[in-house]
Amino acid sequence: MAKLWSGRTSGTTSKIADEFDSSIPFDSRMYKEDIEGSIAHARMLGKQGILPAESVTHIIEGLQGILEDLNSRTLEIDETSEDIHMFVEEVLTQRIGDEGKMLHTARSRNDQVANDFRMYLRNESVVLNEKIRGLIRVLNEKAEQNIDTIMPGYTHLQRAQPIFFAHHLLAYEMMFLRDLGRIKDACARMDDSVIGACAFAGTSYDIDREYEASLLGFSSVSKNSIDSVSDRDFCLELLSAFSILMMHMSRLSEELLLWTSWEFGFVTLDDAFTTGSSIMPQKKNSDMAELIRGKTGRVYGDLMGLLTVMKGLPLAYNKDMQEDKEPVMDALDTVNICLDVMTPMIETMTVKAERMKQAAREGFINATDLADYLVKKGMPFRTAYKICGEIVSDCMKKGLILENYPLSSYKEYSELFEEDVYPVIDLTTAADSRSSAGGTSRSSIRKQIEFVGKLLENG
Repeated sequence: MAKLWSGRTSGTTSKIADEFDSSIPFDSRMYKEDIEGSIAHARMLGKQGILPAESVTHIIEGLQGILEDLNSRTLEIDETSEDIHMFVEEVLTQRIGDEGKMLHTARSRNDQVANDFRMYLRNESVVLNEKIRGLIRVLNEKAEQNIDTIMPGYTHLQRAQPIFFAHHLLAYEMMFLRDLGRIKDACARMDDSVIGACAFAGTSYDIDREYEASLLGFSSVSKNSIDSVSDRDFCLELLSAFSILMMHMSRLSEELLLWTSWEFGFVTLDDAFTTGSSIMPQKKNSDMAELIRGKTGRVYGDLMGLLTVMKGLPLAYNKDMQEDKEPVMDALDTVNICLDVMTPMIETMTVKAERMKQAAREGFINATDLADYLVKKGMPFRTAYKICGEIVSDCMKKGLILENYPLSSYKEYSELFEEDVYPVIDLTTAADSRSSAGGTSRSSIRKQIEFVGKLLENG
């Protein structure tokens, strides 16, 4: 079958070339945006008197019928078509005759596909952002439930200082809030309609780009026609944002894997998000967290793949750029399913508060508070640091912890120690004392929870 672009060539290509060239298996996902774009383009052509009003009416009615039939599945997309744009135009022409051939006036597939993809990603980003907000909301609820839950905070994966579990969860909330900001920024930079750039040099027709852009919900039009069709920064920005989002989910997944191990035992995941072993009956594996961690590499690969495609392309459009959709759509699908799993997995997990507190007791993580106690009584910090290190060493030899180390033993190291040392090194008191802005004290945590809650409420 000859192609719509036949003329200079016969328009007849080999079967293997057709399969190699075809993009419809993935760009068919943009059929709604393609038809909406074509309806707006027809309206603009009619408004400008470029097409007769009667033809515009027939074109729009035909396109609306195609959209309805695709939505209801009474019309199936022909997988042998070259791309979704050609498919829609072919069906339109079959239905309304030669008037369907008028639709492509004053545009090219180069600006058409770039505009469709921007619209598609804009729509998908709205859905994705709601899922991220849902994850943040669940984390915030879980934080609110665990304001009093003491746990050991870690650096270098070594127990470091006492914190509240809520504070740890809030750290991830801040990460995901930044992810929302990055996606929002990327969408703001792709909020330009590129229709009217045509192949790359613009058009001689008296078109109204601003009008067409407003019909499609764009805030402005692109400023340079060459850049309009050769730009895929918006894809790369979103892929970058998706990669960072996945990195954050991977870090949280890694902690879930640690926390659910026998060695930690800090949380238990619901059976709905775990699997068993085919040979070891005692096993309960946190496979969903492992898969999220593993799929992060897939999204990184999507980003690196498209960066590599774009790195050596001369201006303006090149067919290489057809390779933009698969990695972006793959990353989008991956991020979506990971969020779909992560959110209820966090929501249904059980926190083992007593086990967390016991781990905090065992790690001498209130040693800094012990040193600060001496500093506040006038001892230089480095001297206090050394003394407290020696006390920890003695505790370890005797099987004691700082909280039950006798006052007489404390006094062997410094006469500054008094009975008032014990309230200071209490784990809850120690964590609560870190009341600086953003710190782990419960007053600070409540402010952070309120801050996140207001952001979610205000959108």
